[in-house]
Amino acid sequence: MKKSELLNWLQEKYQQWEAFLDQIGPTRMDQPGVNGDWSMKDVVAHLTGWNRWLVARFQAAGRGEPEPPPPWPAHLQTEDEINAWIYESNRERLVREILDETHQVFQELFAVMESLPEDVRIEFIEPKFYIVWVGDEYFPAGEFFDHFHDDHEPDVRAWLARVEE
Repeated sequence: MKKSELLNWLQEKYQQWEAFLDQIGPTRMDQPGVNGDWSMKDVVAHLTGWNRWLVARFQAAGRGEPEPPPPWPAHLQTEDEINAWIYESNRERLVREILDETHQVFQELFAVMESLPEDVRIEFIEPKFYIVWVGDEYFPAGEFFDHFHDDHEPDVRAWLARVEE
């Protein structure tokens, strides 16, 4: 796969994501019950928190630097602890701030992808998983979307169906 094809795929997935958020609408983004007590705003903040770290690691690898520390406190080790920290760090923020941040992080992801050499090694793992290699390090380029589709989208769609009735 060529870098341009991966970028086109990411842009397409991002446009689908934005259309999905538009379908939900800003007035429903704070409503709890999407995934347990989480609102859609909380789900977006959760996905963006992990994506921000992926982008930071990707950027460092592109510059030949060591992996940066994660944005959460070092004593947090499990995904549940990290997810709880992301939730607490974002729960009082405005919907617009969360949406602006997710947009910014995606722009940073696109920029780092565009800055890679044309011959960057990209692997496609069935059924839809893209891995980008920078030196000896690999990055799941579509992790944001893959995680959303696999772990959150069914809950979000079920919640959306309930609130639209």
